[in-house]
Amino acid sequence: MMSTEPKWLKIIISVMIVIFFNQVVLFIFHLNDLFLHLSYVMVNIVTIILTIVMLFVLRRTTNELRKSNQKLNNIFDSLNVAVWSHDFKSGHVFINQGIEKLYGYNLKDFYKDYDLWKKVIHPDDLNILTERAQQLEQRKPVTSNYRIIRQDGDVRWIQDTGIPTYDDKGNFVNFSGVLFDITDQKEGEERYRGIVELSPDFIAVIRNWKLDFINEAGSKLLGVESQFDLFGKSITEFVSVPDVRKISDALLEIENKGYHINRFELQIIRNDQKKVDLEMSIMRIPYEGKVATLVVGRDITERKKADQIIHHMAYYDTLTGLPNRNMFKEHLNNRLLNSEDEKLAVLFLDLDRFKVINDTKGHSTGDHVLQLVAKRLSAAVLDEGLVSRQGGDEFLLLLNDATNDKIECISQRIINDFSQPLYIEDDEFFVTTSIGISIYPIDGDDQETLIKNADTAMYLAKDRGKNNYQYYNPNLNNLSTRKMKLEVELRKALENDQLTIYYQPQVELSTKKIIAVEALLRWNSPKYGSISPTEFIPIAEETGLIVPIGRWVLQKVSEQHKQWKSAGITSLRVAVNVSVRQMQENCFANDVKQVIKEHDLNPLDLELEITESIMQNIENSTIVLNELKELGVTLSIDDFGKGYSSLSYLKHLPIDTIKIDKSFVDDICDTSNNGSIAKAIIDMGHNLGFTIVAEGIEQEEQAEFLKGNSCEYGQGYFFSKPMPAEKVFLLLEKGLDR
Repeated sequence: MMSTEPKWLKIIISVMIVIFFNQVVLFIFHLNDLFLHLSYVMVNIVTIILTIVMLFVLRRTTNELRKSNQKLNNIFDSLNVAVWSHDFKSGHVFINQGIEKLYGYNLKDFYKDYDLWKKVIHPDDLNILTERAQQLEQRKPVTSNYRIIRQDGDVRWIQDTGIPTYDDKGNFVNFSGVLFDITDQKEGEERYRGIVELSPDFIAVIRNWKLDFINEAGSKLLGVESQFDLFGKSITEFVSVPDVRKISDALLEIENKGYHINRFELQIIRNDQKKVDLEMSIMRIPYEGKVATLVVGRDITERKKADQIIHHMAYYDTLTGLPNRNMFKEHLNNRLLNSEDEKLAVLFLDLDRFKVINDTKGHSTGDHVLQLVAKRLSAAVLDEGLVSRQGGDEFLLLLNDATNDKIECISQRIINDFSQPLYIEDDEFFVTTSIGISIYPIDGDDQETLIKNADTAMYLAKDRGKNNYQYYNPNLNNLSTRKMKLEVELRKALENDQLTIYYQPQVELSTKKIIAVEALLRWNSPKYGSISPTEFIPIAEETGLIVPIGRWVLQKVSEQHKQWKSAGITSLRVAVNVSVRQMQENCFANDVKQVIKEHDLNPLDLELEITESIMQNIENSTIVLNELKELGVTLSIDDFGKGYSSLSYLKHLPIDTIKIDKSFVDDICDTSNNGSIAKAIIDMGHNLGFTIVAEGIEQEEQAEFLKGNSCEYGQGYFFSKPMPAEKVFLLLEKGLDR
């Protein structure tokens, strides 16, 4: 409670006042003796009245003062405030009850020991006593924050404001102090300071475009060792002008749109000039008595890089760097939406010989070829449109403002460019392309239709000999649909025994004696009837079905040869075509060995015909061919002269026979060529020690020319068409009737 005067002091004051008034009245009335007695009576009456009035007023004032002091103490107590006052002249000390709540000691303890408040200060904070003394010497109020150890052992934070009072002569006459418990505030500050400093995020306070505060993570992000070196720095040292504008716009939105927090992305420039992407959040806050901007930023540089990588993976081909199908479709959609009057062309390209290269030389070489193809396409199109990789060996082109002249000019330019070889290390490769073209809006008004129709037109280009371009027309849909349906049916054909084998005799030209037969695959589909090998064999190659089909052919031919042998035909060689795809199988040579063993087949009676495409992967081919040769089988090169074989390679391979392609046999009757190429092949083949077989002989003139130029063997319609096994048996029994 606040201190009040004691009762005896009140009585003395009251009596003194009464005596004073009494003396004054006596003096006045003493002037007239006539009224002496009357004065005496009146004085006593007045004295009594005045005394009563004074006591009444004094009591009321005392009560009001007591109530006021009680209210003030109640306020102090509710606020955890302690008041300390020490009058050095009188020695009087006043301490209110609130000090008990703050320190946990009894009020009497402080009256007994005026230094108790010093003794309970935390040892780590005792330095404040020196600081307070220095400030008090300067006759200034002092405010200190320090910790105390309460009687129960708890540690609390105290804010102690001391006010010194000096008299006119400069003497220190009074000291008053007000003490608050600020533990919650300090712990809150420490908690938030810890959060700010331990946060990995960039946290700063900006005022007037300068840094008033920045945490340690922020300074490290800016490439500055000490955060205190950044206080007062302008943010324009670390943020570009456009990004400063971003911050300004974000603050305006907070003001104008009532946002509490605004978020955006910007890029800061570190002290070492490296750029860092940040995701920023800003808000207005009071800071040190004024409005400032709190900025919290998170480093998203790696996330941005990852986003770019993901975007690149989603929209670009990783092998060639070209836009992929997703990018192409999105770009085409945008053009269709925004270019209603513009004529666009979609070109679908497929590489004609890529599968051979990929299967023979391996995927690494195939990937290199695709990269070179991508560069050639980009160089051919330039800025006339977009080049993308569809997948595999397929590419999509979109031409803008596509007049017919432009379409045909670019298409022909591509074909011409691809007539030049591709060089990979010391090897050269020839890759041609078939191009299908669809035009917007004639051939479709959406991207799916345009791409599908261009794909359909591409198959027409392949059917017309490859290495050309063709426009889409509605009748082509039947072609594309048929190919897909044939693929489905071909998968069933092997399981449902729809495939059969025909045989075409090979004859000795000088005697017309049958010395071998070539096995030729035929397919009679219950749904589509007889399907030409030129139509279904490429499908089998593309889908990989050629491997199980080839294995089946080898088994069937071996079984048939065993039957002929059992029937008395003992000197007959049977030739089987082998796909390059089969040669890529690690177990191919072992499969041949098993077939020979299973059917008790003389290896010399089995001839394997391989196309020139094996030259594209000469290393692997040499290994496989040597394995086959060790088994004792005959090896021949089919369609010689049509591909890219090298005689210098051939002489190092275990090849027994080369078969002259039908196209060169046809030239024999051509007056401009007169069979010169066929003759040259025969001569070179003999010089290398090969047996020569001519294919596709249809006229006697051709047979005579070949025989006259030392070609030993031939086959073709002139001697016999391919026929079922039972007819071959009859033919073998009686021989050729010519």
